[in-house]
Amino acid sequence: MCGINGVITSSKVDSSSMAEKLATMNDLIIHRGPDEDGVYIYNNDSVSVGMAMRRLSIIDLSTGKQPIYSKDGSISIVFNGEIYNYKKLKSQLEDTGTTFDTTSDTEVILKLYEKEGPRSFNKLDGMYAFSIHDK
Repeated sequence: MCGINGVITSSKVDSSSMAEKLATMNDLIIHRGPDEDGVYIYNNDSVSVGMAMRRLSIIDLSTGKQPIYSKDGSISIVFNGEIYNYKKLKSQLEDTGTTFDTTSDTEVILKLYEKEGPRSFNKLDGMYAFSIHDK
C-alpha cells in the first residue's frame, strides 16, 4: 500500500527547506511504496503546502506517477488506496466530454473534483486516503 504525507504552515517556508522535510518523511515510509515517489510544493505570502507520496504500483503501472495536476495547475492530488467504481465514474465523465491522460483512479478523482468540487467525494466507493490542494 502506498503512503502519503504532507505539511501545511501558516507562513511561507523556503521551497528547499520544505523539499527536505518532505524527502525525510518519504524516506521514513519507503516501505509503503518502493516503486517511486513524488513531491508537490506550493508557497505564497501567507501559506506553504507540501504533499508527498511513496508509490506501490498496482493500477496504471506506467503512467500513475503522483502528484497529479489539473491542466491549469491549480489543483493537485496525492492518493493512496483503491476506488472500486473508478471505471464507471470515468465513463460518466467521458460522456460529458472529460478527457484523460492516464488510466489511473487518481486522475478520475481529480477530474471528478474539478467538475463537482467536494460533493464529488460522496460518489467514491472504495478504501482510500488522499490530499487535494486547490489554489
